[in-house]
Amino acid sequence: MTAPGSFDGEIGSGWSRAELSRRWALASEPCPEDVRSPRVWLLLAELGWVFEPIKRLFRNLEITTSERPRTVMLLPGFGAHPIRMRYMARMLEKAGHTAKRWGIGYNFGATARRFAQVEHRLLELYERAGEPIVLVGWSLGGVMARELAKLHPEKVAKIVTLGSPFSGSPRANNGWRAYQAIAGHRVDEPEIDAEPAEKPPVETIALWSPRDGVVHPRCARGKLGERDRAIGVHCTHMGFVYSPEVIETILGELEAI
Repeated sequence: MTAPGSFDGEIGSGWSRAELSRRWALASEPCPEDVRSPRVWLLLAELGWVFEPIKRLFRNLEITTSERPRTVMLLPGFGAHPIRMRYMARMLEKAGHTAKRWGIGYNFGATARRFAQVEHRLLELYERAGEPIVLVGWSLGGVMARELAKLHPEKVAKIVTLGSPFSGSPRANNGWRAYQAIAGHRVDEPEIDAEPAEKPPVETIALWSPRDGVVHPRCARGKLGERDRAIGVHCTHMGFVYSPEVIETILGELEAI
């Protein structure tokens, strides 16, 4: 069941005054005093992503062809469209892998309907490939990837999360208010049955960055037992999908399966 007033992709379409008021109230909720989000200066640094297309003109990644190509499904972060992960997809394809979108456009929250669509996409890709799929999820996309693997561990080869807030408080980030306003439900009351910190029964790698201005590094790094390995990289939250260091790390993880 979707949340009251949730239109999955039609932000604000048909919302009544009462629904707008309800969503404003969700976005205005107080944050627990013991919860810390990334500092403001880190959040401001996230604006640097607009210059990424220019930076790529002067970047030449050396990509080695994989000896064992894999099928990879890329899951975008909250508010992002799959096209934001296209550069990463091209680099994976350059190495010989098959990069696939998650199939449903913008990620406007982990609603029951959207999760069911992504689950169907995973099953479809598994049938096509004839082998387990690698899930690479950015931010909220990584949290959803972990839940998918719990339901279908035999269909997932490995999970790589990029700055995903799966550990600690779901409000230890600078995006939870926007999430509640757009998704229509509280970050700690998802529509799907989920335990974000519980490790999926497949190899799970968490990439995190001390420069992340959206998700607190501790939440993206996780604790022992919540993931198999945590790898620190140096990029902004928005930069996870462009960073040469991140892309090279993912390519290494694909070779290690």
